[in-house]
Amino acid sequence: MKQTACFAVGLVLLCSANVWAQPELPQYNPNSINPIPRYEQLYKLRVWRKIDLREKQNKGFFSNNGEITKLIIDAVRSGEIPNVYNSDSLTTLMSRADFEDKMTITKGQILPAWDPAATYYIGDAISFNGKNYESTIDNNRGINPANPPAGEWQPSQQGKAITVLPRDVYMLTLVEDVIFDRRRSRLYYDIQAIEMQAFDQNTGTFKSLGWFKYKDLEKVFRNNPAKAVWFNRQNTAENKNFADAFLLRLFRGVIHKIENPDDETIEDTYRNNGRPYHESVWAREWAEMMLMEKEHNLWEF
Repeated sequence: MKQTACFAVGLVLLCSANVWAQPELPQYNPNSINPIPRYEQLYKLRVWRKIDLREKQNKGFFSNNGEITKLIIDAVRSGEIPNVYNSDSLTTLMSRADFEDKMTITKGQILPAWDPAATYYIGDAISFNGKNYESTIDNNRGINPANPPAGEWQPSQQGKAITVLPRDVYMLTLVEDVIFDRRRSRLYYDIQAIEMQAFDQNTGTFKSLGWFKYKDLEKVFRNNPAKAVWFNRQNTAENKNFADAFLLRLFRGVIHKIENPDDETIEDTYRNNGRPYHESVWAREWAEMMLMEKEHNLWEF
């Protein structure tokens, strides 16, 4: 009996030591604008959404000369946004030089040098003395591109590095935590980060220009009320600040990923199971419905 009691006491002390040795998690998320303590979170799920600024519902963020992407790019270049990140983990910083490098896209492949013995046709592009030219006629042969007698060649943008314009950056990725606050009995959408993407015609895919803490972006929106204007096409007297527009959920964001053990997007999950792409499109809408159903159930709880 005495040995058993000693063993029990030792086991309790050992377990207590292991409990005390575990690191304590922070109770507040430092990237949240209005952080909800962990002990008040009844339900939490991280969601990634794709926002296409060309869609009608998102046009308020993408008015001519008032694009949200223009404001962000200008704020990075002026230093108003101090940090750009390489991923949504918001841990690895991107240098200013890397950001500017990502803001340039080479249009087309490296062009061949002009060959006076070759024959060129309309649309054929070549390089000559460090400049690019495009043929304007068929059977173009032996004509110097730098000094054509009758306009047989014209300057070409093919093969040149061009700077991405804010109007070309129309895809955003938004990361948010969906949290149900047990004390206030309310669901909150806690936006964490936003990524800007530009379409690269060379690869046919979207190119990431960098991730930004929404906390930093929200400060820029508030500090620039004349530029951060969400345009209300129905009533311009009700134009709002970008920060208020996000707070009121005045955007259309299709669910791209919901956190999962495999870290797969919804499309990845369906593709890996041999399912067609259109089923993953339906699944994104279904995921939206499931989140709404979860909110309803939490209210019932």
